[in-house]
Amino acid sequence: MTPPASGSPLSFGDLDADLQLALCLADAADAQTLPRFDAADLDVSRKADRTHVTDADLAAERAVRELLAQQRPDDGVFGEEYGADEERARRWIIDPIDGTANFLRGVPVWGTMIGLQIDGVVRLGVVSSPALGRRWWGAIGLGAWTSVDGGEPRAIRVSDVATLDDASVSFQSIGQWDDAGHLDALVALTRRVWRDRAYGDVWSYMLLAEGRLEMVGEFDVKEYDLAAAAAIVTAAGGRFSSFEGEPTIASGSAVATNGVLHDAILDVLHGTGTS
Repeated sequence: MTPPASGSPLSFGDLDADLQLALCLADAADAQTLPRFDAADLDVSRKADRTHVTDADLAAERAVRELLAQQRPDDGVFGEEYGADEERARRWIIDPIDGTANFLRGVPVWGTMIGLQIDGVVRLGVVSSPALGRRWWGAIGLGAWTSVDGGEPRAIRVSDVATLDDASVSFQSIGQWDDAGHLDALVALTRRVWRDRAYGDVWSYMLLAEGRLEMVGEFDVKEYDLAAAAAIVTAAGGRFSSFEGEPTIASGSAVATNGVLHDAILDVLHGTGTS
């Protein structure tokens, strides 16, 4: 994808150059991941935590890191596959393939996540899902955008749904909530809302940013699973917190909403909401 020209609707002021670079980083990752998607000779192994990693995960993160080393040599990098550099005020947070399990099974719901954290706050994010022909990006306080098959960018915003009865929510998996000890809370929420589905992985957050969902929640997540999504959801007018309600991506849990329903959803999840 060609980076937006300065002064276009995608110009994000002081973050514009970083956003343009982030879009180029996504291009570099796509060039590694898409040709390997559903490949018969895909190399798959397991990491120490027993999660899968493919040759495409590794190649995509290497490509992003190489470009950052050229363009932002003073910035830090934290990636899922190759770890973190020393702590710096500016840090790029990378998940080369969010949804690796989908990727290796030929399911097209996966994407590269690229976030920029400045002084501890994730300021911008790019999510690229080339198998879906979709890309999303945004910067906090400056709007969020999407494009289809590299076409004209379209501004996106979270929904204005203001009642739980009309809300649609997504969770990553029943097992995940059960393992975290919060399955009863999830069931309680599903009884209060209009609709519940497990769309899964980064796509759920992008559906939220587009106004198609009102909440996404998950557990057992790292910063690289959340950074880009948190920036885009927030840029689209939503709200992002831990399950406990803290504004962080480092707690191991996430609750993202359209903002209007955030407190009401947390109340239900913690058993303090009215029936």
